[in-house]
Amino acid sequence: MTETRRPKILIVDDEPDMRALLQDLLDDNGFDTIAVADGNAMQQALGDNAFSLVILDLRLRGEDGLQLARELRAESAIPIMMLTGKGDETDRILGLELAADDFLMKPFNVRELLARVRALLRRSAATSPRADDRHSHHRLAFGDWILDLTARQLSRSDGTPVELTFGEFNLLEALVQSPNRVLSRDQLLDMTRSDNSEVFDRTIDVLILRLRRKLEPNPRQPRYIRTERGLGYCFHAQVSQV
Repeated sequence: MTETRRPKILIVDDEPDMRALLQDLLDDNGFDTIAVADGNAMQQALGDNAFSLVILDLRLRGEDGLQLARELRAESAIPIMMLTGKGDETDRILGLELAADDFLMKPFNVRELLARVRALLRRSAATSPRADDRHSHHRLAFGDWILDLTARQLSRSDGTPVELTFGEFNLLEALVQSPNRVLSRDQLLDMTRSDNSEVFDRTIDVLILRLRRKLEPNPRQPRYIRTERGLGYCFHAQVSQV
């Protein structure tokens, strides 16, 4: 009988009690974990292991958790959940703008943390690329872009890839599959956010800003992702399947 592989999670937190709590909680609920205290240990762990998720403290002693998240995102599309003890929405927005896929405030409810971890892993597994035939991929084309929904890859028509975070891809997929239709922030949140994740008004705005920087020739005068003042956003393009 084949043993099911337990998802591996990397915990990065400089508080020993928090590391122990997270590690015990996740190990007892079907995950394999490695817990480290700083960025150097995080990089070593990432080099030695294949992780399904990283849980990263925003406020590491003597280090910038946001910078670590940015560096990780530049190398990998692995989902990142950030933890913070501050109740400042600015931190959450900044974290999302840089790299994070979800945020959780300390102190947190353990059931909520488990629900969010499972939701991120489910979505990541359901949308990860598979080794199937090229022609079985579901691709959508607009302008000079091709969005491969199977491989979760955005590329220019000449094949040049553009790296998208987990959250960015989810939002772009929602927009591209509803072209020339105005979608409110609430609708976009429902279509893109993980189960039980915290919802706040600026999440979509931050992700839209990031997508415009990657998609638009002039992000200040967007061609594709247009703001419909007081209503939401509209993906303005002719979309075809290729």
